[in-house]
Amino acid sequence: MALPAPAEPFPAAERGARPRDRSIQYSLVIQTAFIGDTILTTPLIDELASRGPVDVVATPVSAGLLQNNPSVRRVFVFDKRGAQRGVGGLWAMARTIRRHRAQHGADVDRAVAYLAQSSTRSAALAVLAGVHERIGFATSPARSMYTKRVPYIENQHHAARLWSLAFPTEARGEPRPDRLRPRLYPGAAEKGAVNDLLREHGVSGPFVALAPGSVWATKRWPYYPELAQRVTRRVPVVVIGGKDDQPQADAIAEVVAPDRFVSAVGRLSLLASAELIGRARALVSNDSSPTHMASAMGTPTITIFGPTVPDFGFGPLAPRSVVVGHATLDCRPCDRHGPRRCPLGHWRCMRELGADDVERLLTSILN
Repeated sequence: MALPAPAEPFPAAERGARPRDRSIQYSLVIQTAFIGDTILTTPLIDELASRGPVDVVATPVSAGLLQNNPSVRRVFVFDKRGAQRGVGGLWAMARTIRRHRAQHGADVDRAVAYLAQSSTRSAALAVLAGVHERIGFATSPARSMYTKRVPYIENQHHAARLWSLAFPTEARGEPRPDRLRPRLYPGAAEKGAVNDLLREHGVSGPFVALAPGSVWATKRWPYYPELAQRVTRRVPVVVIGGKDDQPQADAIAEVVAPDRFVSAVGRLSLLASAELIGRARALVSNDSSPTHMASAMGTPTITIFGPTVPDFGFGPLAPRSVVVGHATLDCRPCDRHGPRRCPLGHWRCMRELGADDVERLLTSILN
């Protein structure tokens, strides 16, 4: 799901009135981690927008996901691994933020940086940008550069962990589910791209979305083709993914009828992919970013966990969603992200999760 990097930061709608009984606050959210992390940061952004303007630092890949978001004033695109890599790029990004704050910060009483990614580079950026109040997780290697630290609760959903950054001095329990639902806002361009894709393939009714890819090889469930054969007896399937997921899409295409199959692999932006997922009756996904897109769009999701587990905090949040995993394996979890290869060589966490299990759950959702 490749996305060209915006040449400049793009503006979005601003929240207007000053919150009652609270000084107006400028918030800088720095989130330059993975796509899913950016999506799960949107509840924090929504909370901070009630206090004043919110700017976000994001990578070129993730920045487009924040387009049209009414809680975001401006997105700074930080190409930390490309054109802005190294100390020079860090300084350049900090100077851009400083200039923007000088031009738009006349009515702000305080400025706060929220380090949604626990990296030293992100903390250094906040320091160089002149944001004197910096809030991050107490477990971060950069915590010495924070002015306030928030506990990182391992068994909490990551959306809740990120949301808790907004309350560094208050005792907060688990927030209401509606406060943690991420939000994405596809616009006319994304809706048009999805309309064109579905029209091209003659799909006008219900369909199921499949997301067979993942950056981490051991997180790719191997039975998507078999599941697709079964699902297409009822409804067409639409495969979501980026260019690197083409082999998985081809494997599905080989076993299903052409008129029951649509490939969106490499054809849509991330935000348009979210729009497509939002139209699906359900999504079947590995433990990867499409799960979080579905959470943002309210699409019931079956998330397949292999080497990772939902207790890490990255399960689906959409209504009627479920997770699937090999509950009896002592070697799970073996990695927080998913290793390139199974450390024990058997990959039972995925190989022993058959299509029957997933089809049964999917049928209950479709019914």
